[in-house]
Amino acid sequence: MAEVLLADWAVWARREQLPPDTAWTTWLILGGRGAGKTRAGAEWVRGVALGRAPFASVPHGRIALVGETLADAREVMVEGVSGILAVSTRGDRPQWQPSRRRLEWANGAVAQLFSAADPESLRGPQFAAAWSDELAKWPSPDATWDMLQFALRLGERPRQVVTTTPRPVPLLRRLMADGRTALTRMSTVENAVNLAPGFFESVVARYQGTRLGRQELDGEILEDRDDALWSRDEIERGRVAAMPEMRRIVVAIDPPATSGARSASCGIVAAGLAADGRAYVLADRTIERASPKAWAERALSLYHTLGADRLVAEVNQGGEMVETIIREADPTVPVVPVRASRGKWVRAEPVALLYAQGRVSHVGLMAELEDQMCNFVPAGTADGVSPDRIDALVWALTVLMLEGGAAPPRLRRLG
Repeated sequence: MAEVLLADWAVWARREQLPPDTAWTTWLILGGRGAGKTRAGAEWVRGVALGRAPFASVPHGRIALVGETLADAREVMVEGVSGILAVSTRGDRPQWQPSRRRLEWANGAVAQLFSAADPESLRGPQFAAAWSDELAKWPSPDATWDMLQFALRLGERPRQVVTTTPRPVPLLRRLMADGRTALTRMSTVENAVNLAPGFFESVVARYQGTRLGRQELDGEILEDRDDALWSRDEIERGRVAAMPEMRRIVVAIDPPATSGARSASCGIVAAGLAADGRAYVLADRTIERASPKAWAERALSLYHTLGADRLVAEVNQGGEMVETIIREADPTVPVVPVRASRGKWVRAEPVALLYAQGRVSHVGLMAELEDQMCNFVPAGTADGVSPDRIDALVWALTVLMLEGGAAPPRLRRLG
């Protein structure tokens, strides 16, 4: 009885490791290293081979297992610590036939291994189900995927599971956009209980928050645009874990034109100038759909927390209203009002050049700000969102680095 209970994956699995309750054709699992996606794929194959709920109502007699190479398919999908043999019990373990590259269950179900490097090997066989592993690393992704789709022609409803650490490959983007795809995301941290403590000390602690960590641990797809002002590599090269001693710190505000539920975000970004002459972006506290009182309080809180020497506030939209709001909240805080006379792209170009010259560092991760930066193109942000975070960043770094550098601009103290 205990063995049966332990073997019931539906009891022990995290919710994201079980098939979605939707009518999907492809279940796409994007996950970080060690997130549990291989276990989810292996358990799904075991479930459909045996016809067990919640994976299948009847056994699937023919299953394709496609890995980056045959060696990967064997060592990860079949013989790995989370592979099909490891998750099977004595009563339902399939017979592994290495010379024939296939697994055979007692009920007659067969799973056959294929290499993504050999798309033609999928020409001819036919299957009712398939598990594709690390699709984002396949050497011939489109050709292999196409051949696999032609092979999925058995049973009433052929389906497939894809488990992969994401990378910005076109096939993966197409699958994510397909209405027949059910998407599940997993992060490494969610599977912490099943990972060695040393892994977290040596790997997670080191890479968490970096671009590589967001991809390999959090399972995010990070892309660069050729027409964007910033690249992720530029940002990553300058990233530091802690801020050095600062000579100056400013908090910049890019207030929305309106307030309420339909208002844009209020960009709030802090940056500092260190003794080495480099600028450090310290925090992004941008707030969405907030009242003027709320965004003013957040900016002032950041100002006091960091011990900043001034607020920088764009006054194009609100004019004196911006100054009035801050005065009412805290009349002792010095403010530098700034007014945009050029377009956002033109204002941002000199700041982007500072990054290209290696003169700006980000202290820790500011994912939403960095995503916006790397999607900022001449027409605006690629997703159509107002670049409020970028505006605040540009004002902060312009005041620190481009308008007198270490010499602070003329101040206006409110009150």
